[in-house]
Amino acid sequence: MPDREPASGPREEAGRPVRVLLVDDHPVVRDGLRGMFAGTPSIEVVGEAGDGDAAVRLAGALRPDVVLMDLRMPRLDGVGAITALRDAGSQARVLVLTTYDTDNDVVRAIEAGATGYLLKDAPRDDLIRAVRAAARGEAVLSPSVATRLLGQLRAGPAPAMDPLSARELEILRIVARGATNREIARQLFISEATVKTHLLHIYAKLEVNDRASAVAEAFGRGLLPTRRP
Repeated sequence: MPDREPASGPREEAGRPVRVLLVDDHPVVRDGLRGMFAGTPSIEVVGEAGDGDAAVRLAGALRPDVVLMDLRMPRLDGVGAITALRDAGSQARVLVLTTYDTDNDVVRAIEAGATGYLLKDAPRDDLIRAVRAAARGEAVLSPSVATRLLGQLRAGPAPAMDPLSARELEILRIVARGATNREIARQLFISEATVKTHLLHIYAKLEVNDRASAVAEAFGRGLLPTRRP
């Protein structure tokens, strides 16, 4: 899937609330989210959609800053809607909000262009912070979700280590130089969310838990050039 993201996007501006489009096929969920944001002056719900097709149409008409997107919906699912928004050149940031924490659609959604991923049981304050961060173009990935996702990536049968892709090796080389996710994203012209997704794949393939261990393991396996004294 493409790694590119729009060169610019909606930003949280002082004095202007973040415009949010709610997308979920359950009206009661949309009602709950609207009520949650009603007491938050810095966030304005500008519309609602019950499926991916409607979400794409409304995003084009309403131009929200953030689309709060469910994954499992009729007509067009969340991943399909994210892809359609990207192909349409939408500048809206997509924040996935779903009950599915061990679904392969999580990775697909992020790779399709989602800014981040949260569970529907996330505390109100966490969700509000995530919406604001997404509006600023910051990647949002709940630590608990990252842990579950990493476990899922490791769960499949793996008689031998899957080879790292060229992009994964490229990212690992940059990580070894001490670069942050943001620096990697800028250097490779991809989103921070995409960098995090690649790192999760790298961790799973190398059977490690963090970037320092990944670099050490890569050197040990000869995947990176030997350190110079």
